[in-house]
Amino acid sequence: MKMKRFLTVLLVLIGHLVAPSARADEALDALVEVLLSNTDAQLDLDLLRGMRDGYAGSSRMVMPKGWQKVELRLLKSPSAEVRELTKSLAVKFGSQSAMAGLRAVLSDANSPINERRKALNSLTAGKDAELVNLALPLLQVAALRNDSLRALAGYADERIAPELIKFYPTLKTAQEKRAVLNVLVSRPSNARALLTEIAKGRIQSRDLTADVVRQLRGFNQPDITAAVVKLWGVIRESPEEKKREIALLKVQLLGKPASKPDSVRGREIFNLICGQCHTLFGVGGKVGPDITGANRGDLDYLLHNILDPNAEIPNEYRTTNIDTKDERSITGIVTREDPHSVTVVTATETLTIGRKDIEYMKQGQLSMMPEGLLQPLKLAEVRALLAYLQSTRQVPLKK
Repeated sequence: MKMKRFLTVLLVLIGHLVAPSARADEALDALVEVLLSNTDAQLDLDLLRGMRDGYAGSSRMVMPKGWQKVELRLLKSPSAEVRELTKSLAVKFGSQSAMAGLRAVLSDANSPINERRKALNSLTAGKDAELVNLALPLLQVAALRNDSLRALAGYADERIAPELIKFYPTLKTAQEKRAVLNVLVSRPSNARALLTEIAKGRIQSRDLTADVVRQLRGFNQPDITAAVVKLWGVIRESPEEKKREIALLKVQLLGKPASKPDSVRGREIFNLICGQCHTLFGVGGKVGPDITGANRGDLDYLLHNILDPNAEIPNEYRTTNIDTKDERSITGIVTREDPHSVTVVTATETLTIGRKDIEYMKQGQLSMMPEGLLQPLKLAEVRALLAYLQSTRQVPLKK
């Protein structure tokens, strides 16, 4: 048993290291050859996990020799995880039967939501050519909406932007609107469609948060930049202007408020504009630093870091701009790189991208935290947010 485990680790490492080269097929063939003769259920699981992790950045791959026979055996495994991993890998290997089965599950309104979600994510990872047709109707299914949006973001399809724009007015929450906007600003063509709707007044410019505006400006397309300036405004970048902005807001905040700042409301605002990236009191995202132990009691510290986030940026929190060959634009923090893939964390998701799919990648001089976060807020809402940020313990959410 120990020898088998050693062989597992060795083969997975070989596959991981040679994947970008011409020997990638040989590495996969070797892994599948072990699976063909294996009778150890745990080894099945170990090998499949290793194949999943070692080739995470590859959307479609050549089917290894013997895979179809292995697939039939593994799909009968008593382990649910083995069956799920087999289906996911089969899609990557272009197994038509596997994709057809997953499409059937995804399209079946009577299937459990978790099973439909797993099918959707497997088809997304495999870049299924028919997925756009299936994902667009799923926007109407609340439990699958976010997964469907993440799937659609990976496709350069001219049908997506019009459908999202038509769907947008039906959304009730800021979180749902933000998820749709993130897809609409992921490609220049979608961004132009969005800006046209804003110019016509069918989508409000105030819906564009500062990070969305940064994504639009990041395309460096003159027409898009001009439209952003006209419809939304320009984020201040001059250090002197920043100092004046901080000083003005501090004077306003030090004035006597009409009522006591509502830290409960402040937590709601934090969850909306900060919590996807930062952790406070054990709750929140992991993209940016945990701010629980930061100098939050100092108003000057808070204002400086919120209003001028690009003044001091540790390397691990500098953003990287990635353009893919199918014209998707991604801005986030690279957390892992190897010879064949890059893992990048954005404000909304974690993506593993194959290097062969990357057209351009460069680390920038900007923080993941965008400028202008407070711009859409009223003064009372800024007071509430700061009251929560300066709390010494967690405050309850509104019931």
